[in-house]
Amino acid sequence: MGQNSELIKTNVNGSTKKEFLKGDLAVYPAHGVGYIESIESKEINGDTMNFYMMKIVENGMVIMIPTSNVESVGLREVIPENEVPQVYKVMQEKAQGADNQTWNRRYREYMDKIKTGSIYDVAEVFRDLFQLKLEKDLSFGERKLLDTAQNLLVQELSTAKDIDEKSMMIEIENLFN
Repeated sequence: MGQNSELIKTNVNGSTKKEFLKGDLAVYPAHGVGYIESIESKEINGDTMNFYMMKIVENGMVIMIPTSNVESVGLREVIPENEVPQVYKVMQEKAQGADNQTWNRRYREYMDKIKTGSIYDVAEVFRDLFQLKLEKDLSFGERKLLDTAQNLLVQELSTAKDIDEKSMMIEIENLFN
């Protein structure tokens, strides 16, 4: 993802919008890292729309994302390597006091955080559930969320650092030892 593969457009309101190109890596909320396989035009209800065809690395699923909805769906670039220490810092903070809530309320809150697509929110979910797991047994749903958060973190952080996922997992485990 070098400089020449990035096109930045300034919207009327002054914010910048990333345009992805074929082959670019990106993160789709709750699904993880993928790459733009192609950009296709499709006719829907008489209107021609452009779509990013994004293939998720972990499972090969292809997602059609309207190019006009990139911001609203949360599609974003992989964080730069220099942001990784900030994510580690979030993971090492003390968990938020969620243990006095019911498991299904915690589950909903954690799921909402994962759906934001923010790696910092995902890191908070991982941290909170990892620390909660040390205190008591997690519900089935919480265990699945912990696994999801861990997978999303490992995918993006290993991509950002350009290392394999196994090495990234060891690095994350070392944060808690």
